Amino acid sequence: MERTIGIVGLGLIGGSMAVDLRARGYASRLIGTDRNPLNAEAACRLGLVDRVAPLEECIKESDIMIVSVPVSAAAEIVQKVLDAFKDNAFTEKIVMDVCSTKAQIAERLKYHPCRKRYVASHPMAGTEHNGPWAAQPGLFDGRACIIADADESDSSAVRSVEELYRVLNMRIVHMTSASHDVHTAYVSHLSHVSSFALALTVLDKEKDEKHIFDLASGGFSSTVRLAKSNADMWVPIFTQNRENLLRVIDTYIDKIKDFREAVADYDEARLRALIDEANRIKKIIR
Repeated sequence: MERTIGIVGLGLIGGSMAVDLRARGYASRLIGTDRNPLNAEAACRLGLVDRVAPLEECIKESDIMIVSVPVSAAAEIVQKVLDAFKDNAFTEKIVMDVCSTKAQIAERLKYHPCRKRYVASHPMAGTEHNGPWAAQPGLFDGRACIIADADESDSSAVRSVEELYRVLNMRIVHMTSASHDVHTAYVSHLSHVSSFALALTVLDKEKDEKHIFDLASGGFSSTVRLAKSNADMWVPIFTQNRENLLRVIDTYIDKIKDFREAVADYDEARLRALIDEANRIKKIIR
């Protein structure tokens, strides 16, 4: 089947999707658009897309539009795509986003006349790197993908997006936008906050960068890896998911205080109890 995929935002996620959708025979042609000319040129040179084009051309020529931009810009772009879908010639086209927050986008697009041609999704995959140079094959294999508010979209559009994610070897999970934002605050957004905070703590206390390099073990490196993530991506995620994130940060602070008090009191029994309780995570994450 001849299928043209348009990708708005040619960074890690958009670029990695392009790599596997082409390699696995899902996309016969890939058209990209990116507000950063350097990213656009690099995506072409790297073969991620066949060509770059203005958004309007990308919409016109693509069967499925993938919006892979920071959440601060995603709603506006999805709305522009849906506005173009008002043309009767575009009634079978689909637009999907891959953003890490969902509720604000859902609210903005709720009453759009072409809302049913939009599918909200979030592939739960990524690295701390960004840009088209970070794109890699197999990034999504075995990971979960959340489809949000499926009942707000045409069933045919949802099936098409699910097919796309199955090509990427992802597990499909359905939930509402509100539930998505709560759960990602726990399992994704807090991880980044704690990693940023850890990096700032070590940089504040350890002024000799050579010592950090020499002494950093695997545990420290893996824990602080997310602190290399891009602020342009994560600042709007944190602000858009503010209420959920604040609640889980408060709980995190309480747990840090528990450890601090146990250490301060030489309370080995309490420390052991806290660690043993934390070990229960083995039953969830293997």
